[in-house]
Amino acid sequence: MGRPAKFAADQILDAAAALAAEGGHEAVTVTAIAARLGAPSGSVYHRYGSRDLLLAHLWIRAVRRFQEGFLLAAREPDLARAVRAAASHVAGWAAEHPDEARLLLAHNVAELRERWPSELGEELEGLNTAVASALRDLAARLPGQALERVTFALVDVPVAAVRRHVLAGRPVPASAVRLAETAALAVVLESDL
Repeated sequence: MGRPAKFAADQILDAAAALAAEGGHEAVTVTAIAARLGAPSGSVYHRYGSRDLLLAHLWIRAVRRFQEGFLLAAREPDLARAVRAAASHVAGWAAEHPDEARLLLAHNVAELRERWPSELGEELEGLNTAVASALRDLAARLPGQALERVTFALVDVPVAAVRRHVLAGRPVPASAVRLAETAALAVVLESDL
């Protein structure tokens, strides 16, 4: 029987996230992660066979954490509240988790599928399935709404509201969250398009 792991996966990923926030993705090395944890490099390699695999898991964890709140907001029975809550979640989550938001803005699934370890292919392939389904469900609940319009309102608008702040490493102002909410609601409820 092997020894139990001294460091949990989340501890390793948290150390990697902190390094990325401080010095960009180039700063995320197995040696740096191990030093931050006070662990031998072998401990990190034992959990994640390569730096690329570790970065992929870090990105996937950030996506999943973000999606939890978005999916909850999209299930709100009242349509206007669902739109407001979903848009607010996108912008608000970026404000509360700027390091993870920066990581998500730096990469997209299509790009990662080509670069990251093939063993994550299925996980990357299905990563956005639940969100795509939630967007389709919202579009179906809004008479005459096209999926493109709902996606623009609940993805593109709030991401645009926070992108420049997050990428510049500045705090996302509360006004950006409110503006994302208001703009998303206006796009979805506008009847003269």
